Amino acid sequence: MTPWAWLGGVVGLLVGLVVAAPAPWLAQALEQASQGRVQLMGARGSLWDGSAQLVLRDGAAGSSVAALPTPLVWSLRPHVGGLSLALSSECCIDGSLRAEWGRGADGWRLQLADGSSRWPAALTAGLGAPWNTVGLQGQAKLRTQGLSVEWSANSWHMQGGAVLEASELASSLSTLQPLGSYRPRMDAGPAGSALVRLETLSGPLRLSVDGNWNGLRLQLRGEAGADSGSEEALGNLLNILGRRDGARSVIALN
Repeated sequence: MTPWAWLGGVVGLLVGLVVAAPAPWLAQALEQASQGRVQLMGARGSLWDGSAQLVLRDGAAGSSVAALPTPLVWSLRPHVGGLSLALSSECCIDGSLRAEWGRGADGWRLQLADGSSRWPAALTAGLGAPWNTVGLQGQAKLRTQGLSVEWSANSWHMQGGAVLEASELASSLSTLQPLGSYRPRMDAGPAGSALVRLETLSGPLRLSVDGNWNGLRLQLRGEAGADSGSEEALGNLLNILGRRDGARSVIALN
């Protein structure tokens, strides 16, 4: 057999392996990249078209685990300079969420198509403390508009924004139900940073938080308080949300 025939055979074998790559390969890669915090359990299909149960695990001792109620279905396609991804799940995504990943002007770039999706607040338990203690229940609707992130070894730049509408949230730490409805949002700020803001729409638990994220570090400042007559019922929750200062809790994250 000639060297060219050997080369053709090797190339054909490699192409076949890539095309037929099983879904568990993607699950393993994602688990390793996230240090076990994001898992695709029971992955089926291929690397390019598959489904699995999305599980979040905080990775700490006695780790908290939360799973998406219905399987996550993905379609992954290569294109010149990158990959395109479409995600769907019966519980949470109308149609599909679409994203493009590839080379940007100075590094890598992730672009999310405009769209909306609904996510169970209970999924936050898989993020670890304090979310696993707070035990949130309810629904949150996520909307993205012109959202993209570009990063390199020394910089991080965001464009567009995302808004989360969290309605009628409840907590296992309070007998007072619901706690309220809230709107966290993230918008592009100076020098490509992300401005973060959380405001209260309604409810006895009042939250007001502002901050920024530069891709490596999240800084938040704000406070939490209770409407008159709700202080005792919300006391445990206020103790966890921040440092108590009289009737309010001071929220600070550096």
